[in-house]
Parts: sequence; structure tokens; C-alpha cells
Amino acid sequence: MNRRLLLAAIAVVTLIGGAITYVVHARTGGATENAVPVVTGQPMTLDARTLFFRNLAEGPDAGKLAAVPVSIPGAARRVGELHCDRFAAARSTAICLRLKPGSLPPLTDMIVLDANLHERHRETLPGTPSRARVSPDGRIVNWTLFVTGDSYAATGFSTRTGLYEADTGRLVKTIEELAVFVHGKRYFASDVNYWGITFGADSNRFYLTLGSKGRTYLIEADFRAYRGTAVAENVECPSLSPDGRRIAFKQKVAAGTWRLAVLDLATHQITHPLETRSIDDQPVWQGNSTIIYPVRNEVGTLDIWSVGLTTAPKLLVPQATTPSFG
Repeated sequence: MNRRLLLAAIAVVTLIGGAITYVVHARTGGATENAVPVVTGQPMTLDARTLFFRNLAEGPDAGKLAAVPVSIPGAARRVGELHCDRFAAARSTAICLRLKPGSLPPLTDMIVLDANLHERHRETLPGTPSRARVSPDGRIVNWTLFVTGDSYAATGFSTRTGLYEADTGRLVKTIEELAVFVHGKRYFASDVNYWGITFGADSNRFYLTLGSKGRTYLIEADFRAYRGTAVAENVECPSLSPDGRRIAFKQKVAAGTWRLAVLDLATHQITHPLETRSIDDQPVWQGNSTIIYPVRNEVGTLDIWSVGLTTAPKLLVPQATTPSFG
């Protein structure tokens, strides 16, 4: 009897030990089958209560559009069949940028989607995907592509930023004709690049980055007047808060290193959230006091994090990038 009890006790300890090993292995990134739970085969629709992103977890669903509830970001991610290199959505409109495989020079499909993620419009444009946004009212989609071969690009590439009006079908392949004023004078230069557009609530006011002669400027622009003015320097990839009061952006602090920063548009004061790692993407606002953004992790892939204006950063969705709310 004692021998049977002893063997039973050993078996229980072994099972507990195995369970602990499994949990620790999963939390530390070990190779477990369900380290990143995925649910497939379910329809996906745009919804403001849903966080969309590009799934980077290894497996057959890598690179596909995925989603989790905003309130439960750690839930099993729903993965659809849509492949996007960049994705953004707002008010029943979405944009999907997808590099065309094997195209030389590179070409990108710019796909406009409806609330059920069905294709509404498609354009094939030169370049590789860089940034994508949708105006808060869903009327305008915009994108930035890296383009090779422009003779003025000292680095060997330049950016090309365009717009598409979903309600009228108007296509602006590049906004290079935007009249921009810096320090009160119309700015002209052969090396001008624009990238990272963000629209206000009325789809008329928008902000973007102008890069030229080693400097970057935050441009505030009027879409109807097609005119912009530089309002700050050293601002890249701006993102306007829903209330229109702040711009979150990446601020260059060294070669190849950017820090997350926030500009108050009324006072022009710049503050820095408690995120000190380099941020190389266009941030996204969750409400008016939280910012989400991808950060490269120690194994070379990306995770989505969030940070408050005065609170510490926290991991939101591992192995994911290109966050957007539906």
C-alpha cells in the first residue's frame, strides 16, 4: 500500500512539473504549439471595438491580417485570408498595401476595402509599401511608398505619397505639387520628399512630414486649398490625436534612432512618453491619451506596445505590426 501511494505521489509531482515547464516555456518564447493562439475561418469586419494588425507569428498565417478585441488584446487572434504589408482602417473604409511578388522594379497594389473587407478599388503603383492611413471619416485613404530610381535621392530611394477619395474616386498619385511654405517663404528644392500623412476629423486639415536637405518639417496643410505650412522641425511620421490637440511622432535623436514624442499644437511644447526604445513607424492613437506602436524585439521581429502620456509602456500584441482600429 505504501509503495502504491509513493508511486502515485511521484506521478502527481511529475505531472505538475511538466505543467510548470510548459507554462514557463510558453512565456519565455519556447517552441509550443499554442504560444500564439490563432482562430481561422471566421469572417472579419471593420469594428471600432477591434484592433487589426499584420500577423507575424510563424506558421501558414504569417503576413495575414489578424484581429483581437480592443478590450482583450491577449485573446486568440482571428486571422483572415487577406495579405497586407501595411493596413489601416476608419469608419467602414480600409486600405491594404501589398507588394506585388516578383515585380521589378517593385510595384504595390493599393487596395481600398469596405466594412466587410471586400475590395472596392485597386490601383497598382510604383514602389514598396511604407505607410498607410485612412481619414477619421473614412473618406480619404493615403499611402507612402518607397520608390527607387529618382535621380535626386542621395540614398538611392525616395518616397511618394498619394491620396484616394473613396466617395468620389479621385486619385492623387503624388502630392508633390502641394504648395508648401517654410519660414514664410514658398519652399522649392529638388530633393523634397513627403511621407506619413494624418488627417483631422473633417478630412480637410492634414499633417505630414517634409524631408529635404537633411531636415524634416511637420507640415500643416489644407486639402481644399492644397497649401501647407511648416509648423515644427525634426518631426517624422505624425499622428493626430482624435481631439486634434496633439501630434504623436518619431523624433530623430541619432542616426537610425528615433524616440516617441508628442507635440502640443497649441503650445508647441514637446513631451516624451516613458518609452525610451527606438520607434521606427507611424504611431496610432487609442483615444486621446494612449499611443500604440510596433517595437522590434530581441529576436528581430516586431511586437505592438502601448504607452500613456504619463504611464509606463506595456506589451499589447506580440509578433504583430501595423496596428489599426476598425
